[in-house]
Order: sequence, then structure tokens, then C-alpha cells
Amino acid sequence: MSERGQKAYDYFMQGYNCAQAVLLAFGDLTGLDEKTAALVASGFGAGIGKTRNVCGTVTGMIMAADLINGYENPKDSNAKIHTYDMVQNLLNEFKAENGSIICAELLGLKPMEDTSPVPNKRTGEYYKKRPCPELCRQAAEILENYLTAQENL
Repeated sequence: MSERGQKAYDYFMQGYNCAQAVLLAFGDLTGLDEKTAALVASGFGAGIGKTRNVCGTVTGMIMAADLINGYENPKDSNAKIHTYDMVQNLLNEFKAENGSIICAELLGLKPMEDTSPVPNKRTGEYYKKRPCPELCRQAAEILENYLTAQENL
């Protein structure tokens, strides 16, 4: 397990949601302090607000990637192309490793199952049946490997 993968895993185990855990693992590169990163990613956990759509580990990975290597000038079409290419590469890698980027599918849930806004209690039983800590680790490592290959790390 890489250092950033371990950080993402550990942040999730501390109680942060999946998106927060991955984004926080890149705090030294994003320039976000822990509080700001946690706030920015707070609504993206459990497949965006526990709707079980796009996995929070994926959204956290993309937020970190954008802060590190995204674009800000809306007229810079080359930068936009580069960013979209980066995002597609990251998504494709995550999907290749896990079969999906959709939270419900990754958890083996039916569509719209377990979407109450009430967070699941983090018990021993929760961790036995949820791949979330491992998905946090994988997402952080996918981004870390991408940045290393692009010589941005």
C-alpha cells in the first residue's frame, strides 16, 4: 500500500466519508487545509449525498486531480482537453480495477437501495461488508500513479 493509499484508508477509518478521505490524502499537493478539504468533499460521500451514484472515492480522486492538474481559464481549450483526458484516464483505471464507478454497483446494492440521508453506523459489521476503505486506498493510488507517470509528483 502506498503512503497516499494508506492515508486515504486511514482517513476513512477515522470517520471521514470516502470522498473526503481521498481528497485529504492529497492535502500537501492540493493546497487545501484539512478543514477546507473536508468541507468541500462533505456532500460527495456514499455516491454523492448517499444517493449511491458516482462513488465518493472517484469524486474525491477527481477533485484532488483537478486541484493539482486541472484548468482555470475557460478559454484555454488545450488545458480543458488535458483535464478531460486526465479524468477519463483516472475513471477508466478505477473502472478496470473495480468493474464500475457507481457506488450502488460497487456495494452490490439495488438502485435506490440504502439511500436514506442517515449515515450508516461504522461498526465492525459495517467494515466487514463494505469495500469502502479499500476503494479509498485504490483511488488514491490510481491518482498517485497517474501523477507520478506525468511527473507531477
